[in-house]
Amino acid sequence: MIHITGTIFAILTFLIIGLFHPLVIKTEYYFGTRPWWLFLLGGIACIVMSLLESNEHVSILLGVLGASFLWSIGELFAQEKRVLKGWFPMNPKRKEHYELKRKENKKNREN
Repeated sequence: MIHITGTIFAILTFLIIGLFHPLVIKTEYYFGTRPWWLFLLGGIACIVMSLLESNEHVSILLGVLGASFLWSIGELFAQEKRVLKGWFPMNPKRKEHYELKRKENKKNREN
């Protein structure tokens, strides 16, 4: 007998992670790193719900979603660094923020 549950969860996990990649990029572009706490709240909420969920399949998906939210906090700050390196486009409306960050980084390297 073939068991496809693992494959289904692998595909769903891949899709969830794949959705968070552009979410992090767009969040940093429009809002910077300020909404990191929303990712934290989303992650905690999903993990708590996964612990309380009686359906094992839903619990697994909530756990994956919660872990993706929490992992995205670090990725949000890493995305800002990638923008500062010029690897991703910066939001021209937030140009002052990036210039200030570049000055801070330069100052920290000098010390």
